[in-house]
Amino acid sequence: MLVVNPAIQVPDGEFEWRFARSGGPGGQNVNKVASKALLIWHVAQTTSIAEDVKIRLALQQKRFFTNEGTMIVVSQRHRDQDRNREDCLDKLRSMILQALAVPKARKKTKPSRGSKLRRLEAKRRRSATKSGRRLPKDD
Repeated sequence: MLVVNPAIQVPDGEFEWRFARSGGPGGQNVNKVASKALLIWHVAQTTSIAEDVKIRLALQQKRFFTNEGTMIVVSQRHRDQDRNREDCLDKLRSMILQALAVPKARKKTKPSRGSKLRRLEAKRRRSATKSGRRLPKDD
């Protein structure tokens, strides 16, 4: 069971594991042992996390999702399968924690009267500087 926080716990039955030969460190052993771990999780079907968290997770972590809404997390950092499994679960835990944080709504603000006046005055100064560079008109 993946414990994200006391309120969110994802049962192991929701995860599908696949293993492949790793491209990482391991010397000659890398050709014999399937140490790369692939965690496959059908996020759309889970009831462990709320719908808004699922949506934020899909928007924040687009590169981990397939077109069907399945999340695939891969780890080949370590030389053995168990540590790569734990690494996949740690990655998933941190992604879910990041998606749990509700973004703060932006408050629309208007420029102050003073900032408008300063901007217009700066434009006038800049215009005067540039008009002073022009050649005088010959009539």
